[in-house]
Amino acid sequence: MTTTYAVRTRSWAPALTMAATVFTVVTAEMLPVGLLTPMSESLRVTEGTAGLALTTTGVVSALAAPVLPLVLGRTDRRTVLGGLLVLLAVASFVAAVTPSFTILLLARILMGISIGGVWLFTVSLARRVVPEHAAGPATSLIFSGIGIASVLGIPAGVYISEAIGWRWAFVTIGLVSTGLVAAVAFHLPPLAAEQPVRLEDVAQVLKLKQLRVGLALIALIVTGHFAAYTYIRPLLEPTTGPLLIGAMLLAYGVAGILGNFLTGALRPSKALMLIAGGIAVATAAMPLATNLASALVLLLLWGLAYGGTSVSTQAWGRAAAPSAPEASSAVLVGVYNGSIALGAFTGGQVADHLGTTTVTWLPAVLATAALVVLLANRRQRS
Repeated sequence: MTTTYAVRTRSWAPALTMAATVFTVVTAEMLPVGLLTPMSESLRVTEGTAGLALTTTGVVSALAAPVLPLVLGRTDRRTVLGGLLVLLAVASFVAAVTPSFTILLLARILMGISIGGVWLFTVSLARRVVPEHAAGPATSLIFSGIGIASVLGIPAGVYISEAIGWRWAFVTIGLVSTGLVAAVAFHLPPLAAEQPVRLEDVAQVLKLKQLRVGLALIALIVTGHFAAYTYIRPLLEPTTGPLLIGAMLLAYGVAGILGNFLTGALRPSKALMLIAGGIAVATAAMPLATNLASALVLLLLWGLAYGGTSVSTQAWGRAAAPSAPEASSAVLVGVYNGSIALGAFTGGQVADHLGTTTVTWLPAVLATAALVVLLANRRQRS
């Protein structure tokens, strides 16, 4: 029995390592969400400008995701993941000691390269690191790193910031990334590229109608979400006060993990229908939340809905282009991160010019548009 347990533990170690890696890069990418107010005050910029820290990583990640497979060719993906984590560690330490917002943005550019690559390769490699019968649960486990980053990573960044300063949150990311370099080397098997990705492969998958529909859904849902979620701290503070921000983000993250596993068991089209509908309702009602209880209920609904976005859109991509997993993942990850950047930037402009409370109308409108796309696609396929 002990031997069987050990074998099972070892078989899941690669998936757990990749989940931890996803958790770390998502936490690194989203840290400005929880640190927006102290960062803007410390570096003497507006909250909308501070949101560019998230926009920058999103833009660079979007560019890095489709380019890295072309540049790296057949380089062993385990080596690539280790190198990307080293880059993330260096960038995090630079962000921690930055004297200016400009240098912070330079550090975030380096993070964007790492984040785009890690997103891409964990997505395309998820099914190769566990036995075939465990591929589905393993993929959900790996993507749960996204939700767990919301549950533990972002709130932890808030608590570290409140206790010893926002810079130490980046130091923590640097230390965790350094430890993961060793974990990747020890637990992941050699992972040669299944086939080198060529520019024409990327162009070829873009010809697939269902993949293009998936890209449109990602653009609408993710852009809308991050237009508001980037500014969730200043959005909630008038109702909850600064001391409860960490607890509210923790509740949001728990709901996100639940949403990740619940929607992972559904057909992608049905899952995305529920996701878009939930986001539209929660964010449209958010300006009406006048007390802590109502804000918490809407935040839980928002987290439950958005939590399944990553696993559902990747499932859509696999179904649309089953013979080109790395090329389709490169396009999906690129659009996903580009949408994060666009959402953070758009939300920042709206927050600075029209007020923070107005940003929740963006996800409400764009998620409703995603529902229209889904319904139109269903009619065309029936």
